[in-house]
Amino acid sequence: MKEYVRHSAVIAASMALVVFFAHESAAYPVDAAEKTGIARLEAYHVASRGEARGKVIPLGALLLEERVSLRLVDQPGFVLPSPDEDLTSALRSFLGGDASRYGVAFLDMSDPTRPRYAEINGALTQSPGSVGKILIALAVFQELADAYPTDLEARRRVLRETRVVADDFIRSDDHLVPFYTPVQGDVAGDLGHRPVLEGDSANLWTWLDWMLSASSNAAASVVMREMLLLAQFGAEYPVDAATATRFFATTPKSELSRLLRDTMDGAARRSGLDTARLRQGTFFTRAGKEKVPGGQSVATARELMHYVVLMEQGKLVDAFSSLEIKKLLYLTEPRLRYSSAPELDNSAVFFKSGSLYSCQPEKGYSCGKYLGNRWNFMNSLAIVEGFAYEPKINYAVVVLSDVLKKNSADVHRDLAGEIHRFIVSFYGARLVPEALALPRPAIATTPASAPLPAPPPVRAPTPPGRRAVRR
Repeated sequence: MKEYVRHSAVIAASMALVVFFAHESAAYPVDAAEKTGIARLEAYHVASRGEARGKVIPLGALLLEERVSLRLVDQPGFVLPSPDEDLTSALRSFLGGDASRYGVAFLDMSDPTRPRYAEINGALTQSPGSVGKILIALAVFQELADAYPTDLEARRRVLRETRVVADDFIRSDDHLVPFYTPVQGDVAGDLGHRPVLEGDSANLWTWLDWMLSASSNAAASVVMREMLLLAQFGAEYPVDAATATRFFATTPKSELSRLLRDTMDGAARRSGLDTARLRQGTFFTRAGKEKVPGGQSVATARELMHYVVLMEQGKLVDAFSSLEIKKLLYLTEPRLRYSSAPELDNSAVFFKSGSLYSCQPEKGYSCGKYLGNRWNFMNSLAIVEGFAYEPKINYAVVVLSDVLKKNSADVHRDLAGEIHRFIVSFYGARLVPEALALPRPAIATTPASAPLPAPPPVRAPTPPGRRAVRR
């Protein structure tokens, strides 16, 4: 039996002048706590106003909500241009002798009158890992739009006011998610982290945030459960717990599988995506897969870039949905993998990653995290907006890799630095000090709050000499 664990965490990448509480990866602009009900955003916003202490985060994570926009809404007819030979050659040089083990798509939107595209093995098919969670978000927003075609406030109300409680769909996952206790009078708020437990309650917006920012598999399965309830009950959603339980208990598994397929694939196709090249076919937890059997999940670099283009055009469902998905992908904490390159510190990054590695016996080789010798998948989707550069630089990158026995997180980080330096040099861009100035002085940092206690996860044994891990 293989052991699967998904994880999306963050590592420090400083150069910030303001401080925040930090632990796991996080997204959504920090000034949107009241609008969304995503409680942990208040912890970061309090710190950004100088009212609390916290960890240093990159300057690029400090954009407020009003600064997050869609880049191609005024180009509804835009399609990916033919690959630029010089740009493709430069990308290939960064990959070196491992180029055949990559699928890369790159779109430079810095000059909107002359976008440039490059790709290497753009049709290479690979498991999307946790990157597939962006398709769950798409399906949720499609169902909201179907229930409330013209009423955006109703969609926001469902996201903010629907209380969702974790049940056995979450079994089993050990990703940490943030839980925030707000400021009470003179008592400072507290931000702790632990795995999701059965009985945990949060609004639907928070579950989406936990799914995409902390990359929680438990949250992903809870969101997929709610997605299916939305698809079944439409504007009658949310339904009470008894109705939801009865629906999953009495509906034949074959019907649940069909509903899952129709909901996920239908949302992707309606937005213009090719589900033969990009689809999420299964739940992210063992219990979810048992309750609702699924199918194959696949991705290519080119179709993931197509997702980015559709989002930037406001075509993932509609402009409202596209912008909300982009905000959910905005990194507001220290970064990991591709996004951890220090060259990106002064840029806004919209990001999702996922990995799957497997090890088998080999003389002289020791299995390690992201070091698989059987397979070593690492997937990164990143939109980089260099708002502090003159001229401004904006580009999107998708990287699928299967480079064996090399730390794939480090490989993606180093590639990110190479690409960014190349683009900055190409445009002769320079950092503008005024764009980096923040309204408040820095304050001393203190350690992030300790994780909240939680029972240790129960894991199935892994046969000696073989290991497969999803993160």
